[in-house]
Amino acid sequence: MRICVLGAGMVGGVMARDLAGRHEVSAADRSAEALARLASHGIITRQLDLTDAQVLADFVRPFDLVVSALPGFLGFRTLKALIKAGKNVADISFFPEDAVELDALAKRRGVTALVDIGVAPGMDNLILGHHDAHMQVARFECLVGGLPKHPQPPFNYKAPFSPIDVIEEYTRPARLQRAGKVVTLPALSECETVEFDGVGRLEAFNTDGLRSLLKTMAHIPEMAEKTLRYPGHAALIEALAQSGFFSTDTLDVSTVKVRPLDLAVKLLLEQWKLAPGEAEFTVMRVTVEGKEDGRHVRHVWEVHDEYDPTTGFTSMARTTGFTCTAAANLLLERRFREPGVHPPEIVARAAGCFEYIVAYLKERRVHYRHRVSAL
Repeated sequence: MRICVLGAGMVGGVMARDLAGRHEVSAADRSAEALARLASHGIITRQLDLTDAQVLADFVRPFDLVVSALPGFLGFRTLKALIKAGKNVADISFFPEDAVELDALAKRRGVTALVDIGVAPGMDNLILGHHDAHMQVARFECLVGGLPKHPQPPFNYKAPFSPIDVIEEYTRPARLQRAGKVVTLPALSECETVEFDGVGRLEAFNTDGLRSLLKTMAHIPEMAEKTLRYPGHAALIEALAQSGFFSTDTLDVSTVKVRPLDLAVKLLLEQWKLAPGEAEFTVMRVTVEGKEDGRHVRHVWEVHDEYDPTTGFTSMARTTGFTCTAAANLLLERRFREPGVHPPEIVARAAGCFEYIVAYLKERRVHYRHRVSAL
């Protein structure tokens, strides 16, 4: 099959290399440097301005499938352009818009688009969708984060993807489900301490990660998603936010007009940038509670994945990218073929799809541990 990957960054590059093992893969990006890294692995590359809808439509015309790994601010309009072009899509772009708004368009065009199909959102949705098909779920919680193995002050953090998307995660109001109703709280709120084997103590705070689950799983009374960081990180970010560093309002500084957000991204890019070969890890715990076969049970799924020095793949790129490439192969093998825009929890309901993705990840040494206990 012929596949194109839009975005040759940390995650897009990993997906292109993974898919190139079985398919003919092309990658497009505006960065010549990022494309050069992929070209050295035999992947066809094309330097393009992906903000131009016509350029994008012309480029994707010959491909059987498109994988989108673009920054969030480009994600929605790119997905719309790809659907209009009649292309099936596997998408990990973390955009604020509701992708399901494009469902009717996708059905008219006969397109299948799998969205938010990364680690979180992504794998946590798949886990919930899988269990919701077999039990009466009463509570869902996802705790997830990507962190440096050797934290350095003041932030004790390195961004495994674009800083602008990280800041968006810190500023977008968090929607949760409580007592069957959607509640909106500030991002970074309700910070609590949690323990993880092999990691130690982390802090967890509210972020807007439920996304499609608020509609597709509205029957579940309690749902929450929290981001994990080393203790103290949330307070530091909150101080920056309250001081106006993430504002999009233009300020006059001497003779220059500047948006504080643009300056913050520029400064944090250097502080949060992962050095080549820097050790980092991804940790996630998904808890699903409810009634199954007449018993009240708790399912817990956990993953702890680390940087792979053999391939140079970061853990966040592995856990996010391989989930998406598994979904891409679901589409290519026609295991999931229903037209429309589908979040991961819907994909998990289709026979064999959840098991396929878990097995695909296991083949790439991303191991999800599952345990169940009575309540």
